[in-house]
This record gives sequence, structure tokens and C-alpha cells, in this order.
Amino acid sequence: MRIEYHRTLLADRVRNAAFHAALERAIVKGQTTVADIGAGTGFLGFLAARLGARRVDLYEAAGVASVARRLLRHNRLRNCRLFGMHSTEVMDPDRVDLVVCEALGNYPFEESIVETLNDARKRFLKPGGVIIPAGVRQLICPVVGGRFLAELTAWDRVGYGLDLGPAKAMTLNNIYVRTFAAADLLAGAKAAQVWDELTFQHHNKCTRSGEAAWTLDRPATIYGLALWWTADLAPPPADRIALSTGPLDPRTHWEQLYLPVLEPLAVEAGHTLTARVRSTTSYERGTNVAWVLIVRDAAGRQLSQQSLDLEKGFLP
Repeated sequence: MRIEYHRTLLADRVRNAAFHAALERAIVKGQTTVADIGAGTGFLGFLAARLGARRVDLYEAAGVASVARRLLRHNRLRNCRLFGMHSTEVMDPDRVDLVVCEALGNYPFEESIVETLNDARKRFLKPGGVIIPAGVRQLICPVVGGRFLAELTAWDRVGYGLDLGPAKAMTLNNIYVRTFAAADLLAGAKAAQVWDELTFQHHNKCTRSGEAAWTLDRPATIYGLALWWTADLAPPPADRIALSTGPLDPRTHWEQLYLPVLEPLAVEAGHTLTARVRSTTSYERGTNVAWVLIVRDAAGRQLSQQSLDLEKGFLP
């Protein structure tokens, strides 16, 4: 991974300010011990050190650990220790008062933060300790802007008498990083619902599943689903410090995700659209996502169903 990726992270002022505020609230100067897991260049761990943490342990397995080591020396942060390994590989780690981990992607769990924090909570965190982020909520909203699907169905416009339908189907069984405007989403994105929620203070399953449903008050054509997330960086009942990747929130380096449909769905007023999402993430196999869209009439009769799966989009 090139340094440019990390420049993008550190250029995200919204992200940086949110984590700084959460760390500042949680750290007691001269007392709090911290583990920065998946430290990258070490930025969050360095913030903790500058905010007065008694000791900061940084864990980073990738090559960027060498950059973190140089930056650590350059900034003369003597209360930091850097370990060039993944936290799950550490035998008998020193327990800390606070674990911070920003292994979040456009799909929040694609970097295996659930597995990582399951392990960190069990082996790194002292009883009663704090985890940042405290939890994540995943949101979903129907897409009513047709331009996203039009881009992906270019297979239909190749011409020359060829039917490229099987390749088109593979394209549509994929997830795309996109930036949505309010007008692209049902009710200007205000129709968004939470389909999955977890707190890192408990053991969590790496398979996530949930659904959301919308009964339309006017006809609409649905071209897919938009996903994004909100991370609560401070645990309740404290005043909320949150970081969100939604289209109505301050812009971050993260974007939303677009889950296409196989064919546009014309939903009449009074009909209900239900979306079901299931994801599985692991260190060994990465992330897979599957989604289903169902339309029912006012009497509850099913009118149509489309099922898509990321695994169908991979080349054989």
C-alpha cells in the first residue's frame, strides 16, 4: 500500500476532529493507557500521547509501520511503543484502559474490525475499559436516481448484434463506491433506516443481517440501495460524538455504497418495498454481501423479488 492512501486519511479533517474529540474526552492525563490497533502511520496513537496518555501501544502489521516508527522518533513521543504485527498475533499483551481502532472502510466491516475488536476486548482491554468507536449503525435507503444503474448497464448499448446479458448480470451483482446527492435517494435521503447495529463492548458476530421496509405514499422507480454508516465514538450516556458517512453529513474520505438492482422496480403508492441485507467478513475470505429487494401490494401479496450476491460478480 502506497503512502498516498494514508495521506488521504490524514487529509480528512472531519475524521481527525471526531477521533481527537473522543480521545480527549476519554483520556485522563498521566493515567490512561492506550492501544492503537491498526495504527497505520500512528496518527491516533500520537494524538493519545499528545493528550496526556501515560503509555500508548501501537500495533501495525503492514509496511507503513516503518513510517510510523520514523514519525514517532521525529515527534519525540517517548511514551509510545510500536509493535510491527497484527494485534491478534500478540501473545499475552499488556492490558490497557482504552482501545482505539479505525479499521473502517466504505463498507464499515470490510477491514475486519469486528474480529479485531472481539479479540481486543477480550485480551487487551482492562475491565471497564473504553473502546473507540463504541459502536456502529448501518443505514440503508432506496435509490431513485437512475444515473447509477445507467452507468452499469452499458453492456446493453454495445451493439453489433451482440447480447452481453451474462456479463451485465455479473456487473449488477457488485457493490460500487459512489457519492449520492439527496435528490438521488427516496424522500431526499430522509427515508434512510438502520438495518444493523452493534456495540463493541460485547462480542459480535462477523455475519451481519437485517432488513428495512418502506410503504410509499407516491409512485417511485427504485434503481438500487444506498448504504452508509454512523460510528459512535463516545459510549453512552455521554454526549454523542459521532462520525457518519451519509450523504447529508459533512464530507469525509469515505463515500456511500451503491447496491444495484437487476431491473428497475416500479413501486406504486401504497405498495411496500422491503430490502434485506446480509454480510459476512473474515480475515481469510474477506467480505461478501448479498441483498434482496421485495415489492408487495397493499394486501401484502408479493409482486416481485430480486436477489443479488457479490459472489456472483467475481470472475471465475
